[in-house]
Amino acid sequence: MLFKVIFNPKEYITHHLKNFQLNLKTFKILNYYDSNDSFFILNLDSIFFSCFLGLVFLIFFYCVSCNLSSQVPGNLQSCIEISVNFINKNIKELYPGNKNLLIAPLSLTIFVWIFLMNLMDLLPVDFIPFLCKKFFHISHVRIVPSTDINVVLAMSFGVFFLVIFYSILNQGFFGFLKSLFLQPFNNFFFLFFNFFLESISLFSKPISLGLRLFGNMYSGEMIFILISAFLPWWCQWILSVPWAIFHILIIFLQSFIFMVLTIVYLSMTNH
Repeated sequence: MLFKVIFNPKEYITHHLKNFQLNLKTFKILNYYDSNDSFFILNLDSIFFSCFLGLVFLIFFYCVSCNLSSQVPGNLQSCIEISVNFINKNIKELYPGNKNLLIAPLSLTIFVWIFLMNLMDLLPVDFIPFLCKKFFHISHVRIVPSTDINVVLAMSFGVFFLVIFYSILNQGFFGFLKSLFLQPFNNFFFLFFNFFLESISLFSKPISLGLRLFGNMYSGEMIFILISAFLPWWCQWILSVPWAIFHILIIFLQSFIFMVLTIVYLSMTNH
């Protein structure tokens, strides 16, 4: 709504889908009219909001942990305990006999961090961009890191590298190679065919993990932008409020699915 005095609906939508970027070749901040044809570009807004929300998560949990009570817990402590118990329950169900000390904190971090990134989608479309324009002279900014394909694929490939690491750690290097070359057909003549199939299966995990989150969050963001672009400000709530209520479920589910699949993929490294 705030930017529609400047842009028509097409320009308004394009404007809200443009990141605040830095070209690493020229160290130049890319403005709205620059050509985005370089591979060496950083989305500074995605990096900032990802790190900021991660810091919010760490500080919040640390402050609550410093004031734990063995008596009747307060609301914040109850919220933390519910989250931790929820994560532990899923780990016990999906990864029985787990002795890896990394799984629980990793799962909690993934769930809460992605949930906070997704939650940014519920802020008014023009609120943060307007503040950035007014106080920092930044003409465009995207505030939902999980709608940036670079962020979600970086997280999913982080999980992928952990899967490779624990596969080698648990099965041994040669055991890991055997799982690539001797499955599903344990025959010498199918070695390269097995490797081809297993490679596709292995690389499809992080790609599908990241694209699932990206697709759902990008489409949700796009609907909010379309509502804001084509409806007058005084009647946007008719569509935006019901969609926001429904979107809360998507925000939670996408965080949960990413966490669950991370646990499942890591549990498979023992086999």
